[in-house]
Amino acid sequence: QVQLVESGGSLVQAGDSLRLSCAASGFTLSEYAMAWWRQAPGKEREFVAHIAYRGTNRNYADSVKGRFTISGDDADNTLYLQMNRLKPEDTAIYYCARKSSVLATCISSKYNYDYWGQGTQATVSS
Repeated sequence: QVQLVESGGSLVQAGDSLRLSCAASGFTLSEYAMAWWRQAPGKEREFVAHIAYRGTNRNYADSVKGRFTISGDDADNTLYLQMNRLKPEDTAIYYCARKSSVLATCISSKYNYDYWGQGTQATVSS
């Protein structure tokens, strides 16, 4: 069955870097569009980054553009999120998600994702 397992979250200081991982099983990662989302305490879950089928395109939320990079590794079927120059406002639980269909064109709608991981906590202190 389809499973997504995130890891890599930690407590770091502002300006530091983190790399989050999302191990996928039950399907081939490169055959689907994937995304990272995050949810801070008391806030709605928000879109962070998206990578298209076979990595043909990448999109980012304005708040992370230039600092975060989404990528996928076919060899270990794992999705990554490299986060640099972290800020306290990046503190959140980070989730990876699989986009349900190529016909679902809106990448920033959570309703267009059919499988989610359990999340990994990233905390950035000032």
